[in-house]
Amino acid sequence: MDFSGRLDRQLRITGWDQEALERTPVAVVGDHDRLASLFVLAAAALGLKRLVLVAPWWDEALLAAAAQLNPGLQLAAVEGYYLHPAQDAWFRDCRVWVDLSRYGLATKLLFDRGCREGRPGLRGFCETGAGVSGLVVYTYLPGQEGPELERVVTPRNLPGPPAGDPVPELIAAGLVLEELKNLVMGGTGSGKLFTYRREEVRRGERSPAILVVGAGALGNFAGWGLLAAGLTDLTVMDPDVIEVTNLNRQVFFAGAVGRPKAQVLAERLNGLFGVNTAARTEYFGVETDIGAYDLVVDGVDNFETRLVLSEACRAAGKRLVSGGSSAQAGQVIVYDPRQGGPTPAELLGLAEIVAGRPSGPYRRERAACVYDPEPSVIMSNMIVGGLMADAARQLLGGGTPENIFYESGKGIRSE
Repeated sequence: MDFSGRLDRQLRITGWDQEALERTPVAVVGDHDRLASLFVLAAAALGLKRLVLVAPWWDEALLAAAAQLNPGLQLAAVEGYYLHPAQDAWFRDCRVWVDLSRYGLATKLLFDRGCREGRPGLRGFCETGAGVSGLVVYTYLPGQEGPELERVVTPRNLPGPPAGDPVPELIAAGLVLEELKNLVMGGTGSGKLFTYRREEVRRGERSPAILVVGAGALGNFAGWGLLAAGLTDLTVMDPDVIEVTNLNRQVFFAGAVGRPKAQVLAERLNGLFGVNTAARTEYFGVETDIGAYDLVVDGVDNFETRLVLSEACRAAGKRLVSGGSSAQAGQVIVYDPRQGGPTPAELLGLAEIVAGRPSGPYRRERAACVYDPEPSVIMSNMIVGGLMADAARQLLGGGTPENIFYESGKGIRSE
């Protein structure tokens, strides 16, 4: 595969330092879940090359995808737990550490090492209990130790049985990588504690039919999150083909440049989860019938289609989760006709925006990134895609999720 141009969209970001990402060795400590595997996959897509992973288990398929996305990836994976200072030799050359474990001993050892050697680090983990599920992400800066340290050390000191919710794990991996990028490229991190929590969702007796419109970066991550959460009746719709410039954030497309996005995403998700995701290589238009679907997930990249989607869901009385992202921010807007309120298009004023543009068809012949080469990076898409999947399963579980907004360095808020 010709990888020239793979990182083009992130290299367009002002002040971007790809060389710093590629030369910085990073230590990653994981646990019995997919969080570390998701982090490695995203880090490889971003262009990090030197990673040391210590974990008792990892997702082989996700690590294989990471290697295919980034042929320069140098990943040293050690199977086991991090339980003793003698194991520090594994991380001798690592400038930054990332702790994704759920046992306190690893966290204490890494904080102690960071304090002694002046090495910053990231702490990210997911938590469940008392009917609530969520995540915690913290940037540790040596010399700035505060009360947050007590909050991020889990009560269980030694490794325990496998646990975890894959959707918060997806969001947490993106948040941790965003903080790592800021730390490596800017030399400083936010030093903040980020949290995201919501009530645990009850699964229904049947798997509702979901239409994911847009198989780009948001579609990649929302699709993965929905299937990981057990929502297996999925259809993906997208008219575009895969371009090399997609590969810095659309993580399931390596080796498929030139092929239809919807078809490839369905194939890759089916291979990962053993399901039967359907693909529709077509535009969503005013004539598209959504009667067979219980919910629509909007991950498209243009206002015209998003406006059509909103109007179609309102007319058909269908629930809609609409996501949008930029290089450093994003939002998830939820529409539930049972609750009333504005559609995503109405809330964002898309009709006025579209009306103010030169007239012409919104349908394009080739992939959107070719015609709209805006800066784009994996982290915001990973976070927003995960939040879209979470909002979708809350809606389907009878909940009333709020609209969610994300901004780099400020975390996630809802309203």
